[in-house]
Formats: sequence, C-alpha cells, structure tokens
Amino acid sequence: MHVPQPVRPAPSGPGPAAPVPARPRPAPPTDSLRPAAPGKGSLLWLTAVAMAFAAVQLGFVVPGSGLSWDETVYVSQVGGNAPPAFFSAPRARGITYLVAPAAALTASTTMLRICLALLSAAGLLVALGIWRKVLPVPVVAVAGVLFAGLWPTLFYGPAAMPNLWCALGSLAATGWVVRALRGGAGRAEVIGAGAAVALVALMRPADGFWLALPTAVLVVLLPGRRLPGMCAALLAGLAAGCAPWAAEAYAHYGGVAARLHRAGEIQGGLGWNIAVDDHLRALAGRTLCRPCDIGWESPATAVWWVVLPLLTLGGVLAARRAGRGGAALVAAVTGASLALPYLFLVGYAAPRFLLPAYALLSVPAAECVAHLFTRTRRARRPTGAALLALALAAHLTVQFLVLSHVVRVSHATTSDFASVARALNRAGLRPPCVVSGDQAVPVAYYAGCASRQTTGHDRSVTPQALRATARHVPTAVLVQEGNDPPALADGTRTVPLPSGSGARALRGYLLPTSAAHLAGTTFGRLR
Repeated sequence: MHVPQPVRPAPSGPGPAAPVPARPRPAPPTDSLRPAAPGKGSLLWLTAVAMAFAAVQLGFVVPGSGLSWDETVYVSQVGGNAPPAFFSAPRARGITYLVAPAAALTASTTMLRICLALLSAAGLLVALGIWRKVLPVPVVAVAGVLFAGLWPTLFYGPAAMPNLWCALGSLAATGWVVRALRGGAGRAEVIGAGAAVALVALMRPADGFWLALPTAVLVVLLPGRRLPGMCAALLAGLAAGCAPWAAEAYAHYGGVAARLHRAGEIQGGLGWNIAVDDHLRALAGRTLCRPCDIGWESPATAVWWVVLPLLTLGGVLAARRAGRGGAALVAAVTGASLALPYLFLVGYAAPRFLLPAYALLSVPAAECVAHLFTRTRRARRPTGAALLALALAAHLTVQFLVLSHVVRVSHATTSDFASVARALNRAGLRPPCVVSGDQAVPVAYYAGCASRQTTGHDRSVTPQALRATARHVPTAVLVQEGNDPPALADGTRTVPLPSGSGARALRGYLLPTSAAHLAGTTFGRLR
C-alpha cells in the first residue's frame, strides 16, 4: 500500500547562494622582473656585459702594462723571463696553473695580458649564465655591470693574480647552490658547485673555506631543502682545491699547521684586526695599503662602498616580495662570509681581497636597483628613473677615473723595474745571474736573473751562501738610497741606479768575487 510522503514546507529564509565565479587574477605587468626561460635574447644581454668588460681591459689596462711584484712570482714558476722566484707560505699555485699554457708559449707580457683579459671576460659570462636560470636576466645583467664596472675588477681582469678568479668561482658556486635549492640538486648542480669551490680553493685556500662554509651550512640546515649530496660536493671541492697547497705544506713546511703559522707571520699575524677604515682609504687607488696610515684622500671614491650594505639589504627585501628572496639571501650571506676575514682578521687592506664579496653582493644590489627602476617606471616617474640612471653613470665614471690613476701608477712602477733591470744588463749582469736586496724580486725577473733574499719574508739563502754563489755567477745587491749596505756588500763599488718616477733611488752593489765576470764594465755608466 502506497503511503504518501509528507510535503516538507519550503524554507522561509533565502536559499543557498549561487556559487560566485572566481575572480580572474590580474595579469602581471609587462615590465615585472620575473625569471624566464633562458633564450637567445637573454644570452645577448650577458654577452654584451662580458664584451664591454673585455673591451675596457684591452683598451685601457693592457697597453703598456708590466708585471707587478706578485705577478713576477707567479709567472716565473712556469716560464717567463727568469728562474722561479721564492714561493712564500701564504701563496697558492692556482694562478700559476692558469697562466702556464700562455707563459710556456711566450714571454710577452702583452700576450699574457690579452689571454687573461679574454679568459676573465669568458669566465664572467659563464658565471652570470648560471644565475639566469633562477633570476630575471635584467637583474643578472645589472649584477654583471655593477661588479665588472668596479676598478679593482677591471684592473685585475688581465692580471696574473688569483683574486678575480676567486670572485668568479664564488659567483658560479653560489649560483649552482641556489639552482639546487630551487629545483633539487641534479648532477649538473652538484658537479658545478664542487668544481667552482675547487677552483676558488686552488687559487686561495682561505677563500675556498669561507665560501664552502656558509653554502654547506645552508644546503644542510634550510628546512625542507636539505641537500646532503650538495654539501658533500662542496666539501669535496674544498678538499680537492686545497690538496696541492697541503701537499706542499708537508713537503716544505712540516705540515699544514706549520705552514698556516708561517703564513700568519708573513701576513702580520691573523687575529682581531678591524680593517674596515683601511679598505675605505684604499679605494682611492691603493692596490696595497700596508701599513695603511694614509689619510682619506678621496672620500667620493668610497661612497658606493658605504651604500653597498643598504643596497644589499634593500635587494634582499625586494627579492623576497618578488618571490625569489632565497637567491638574494644566499648571495648576501656568502658574500658577507667572504668579506669577514679581510675586514676583521687581517691587519691591512688591498681592494682585490674583497672581489669575491663584491661579486656576490652585486646580486642583491642588482635586485634593489632593478626594483627601484621598475617601481619608478610603473609609477610613470621618468624623473626618478633618470636620477637612478644618472647615479649609476656617476658611479661608473668615478670607477673609471680611479682605474686610470691606478693604471698610470702601475705602469710607472713596472717601468721603473724594467729600467733598473736594463741598467744591470748593460753593466754585464746577464743570465745566469742573481739579484738580492730591495726590489730584487721584480728587478730580477725583468733582468732574467734569479732572486735570492737573505732577510725578510722571502728569505731563501744565507749571506755566506750568497757570497759562495757570487764566485760562479754575477751577483748584485740592491739597496734603497739612504739605507746602509748589508755586511756582505763590504768592499764593493756603489753606483746609483735609475729610480724613474716615484720610487726612491737605488744603489747597486756588485759582490767583489763576481767582478771577474763583468770585466770591462763598470756600474759608473749607470744613471
């Protein structure tokens, strides 16, 4: 039997609301800086930065340049004009390996400079290219301009010195780490990061340590992004890069600890030393400020250095709002780690020491610059964008002016070395020969002689052994005018050597027992 169901009364209130369609998200503005898949156009921007970097080096730094004191030590190990100079405890042989192919083929300083200029530009392009997978290309290009536009970067681009290569290796290693944190540590990221750390450690083991330390900690401790494989690769790269230095420590110094102790002695002792003000003063154009007891000659040259921490902080915040704060933060932390020992543990300053920090801090700084430019552009404030462009142009102009000054001083100094060497050659001091005393290392290189020191950090021979050497090969001792001659130079003739511009006049002492090798010549002809 069918029982009719009771009819339920209609609800007195309103019925359920109809679903409201989701509001479409507004499309991002066309000028927003978002990571994009790399393409041909993006590579052209970075290539343009690298080509400009090479052009400035080839046009303003390379012509007429000679090898500095440190460069003669590195280059002489594998070729060039002279026997190997004494290789002191703090030095590592990475840059020597880098210049070995060119030095084996030619003794021309100009050709060596050209090779290094082109190689450093290629290295900059490679390092920047790693970052274009995780950052917008405009940000990467601005970072390249900020770093490559600094006068220390341009000056040391074609130099046989390790610091720029530490900077490029640090930039590359951190880029690989950021890529791994973004999308997982694939084979390319792991191998790339380990190889880049190995390059830095091969050039300067201390820089390799301060690079590997923060990056290894980050890839292990970041929540949800722990990458033990990447950590192992970073530590393995550090060990591989330090291996030649450590092997040499056991072969010649009695172990790593003994070499570190000797290196600390040569560097004036490593400990708490606030050198921030020293670095500020050195930016006026001092390649080495030791002791840095000079006045602050040109404060305008350090304005960018004071602004850099603000740009870094602003860049980290701007990148965080754009959803890529991790990349800027990793670069900032690693850059600060690389700057720490030179600002607070070493008692003197050289602008090249901070090149690795500058390379990494240029990433968050570029984020800040790009954010400011984009913000003014969106607000249709051409005045703000113009002022920003003007500030950047002023910064690059100051860098170029300081670069011009540094290049002139460097050329004059190396020209002085060459003049003294030519004077010694004209006097009959020709290879095989030995030069000792003040400025002996670079002068010996230019003269084609070996350098041997009886005192100082490069002490490698006793006075008695130097006298014994003079019985077989021509030997000269150099002393700055006004200083007393060493005891081993007693009874020798004294003649001033050409001093050129800036340097104090030198006197040359020919050890008596080597006079027979120079029959018919006298130092009296030297001016």
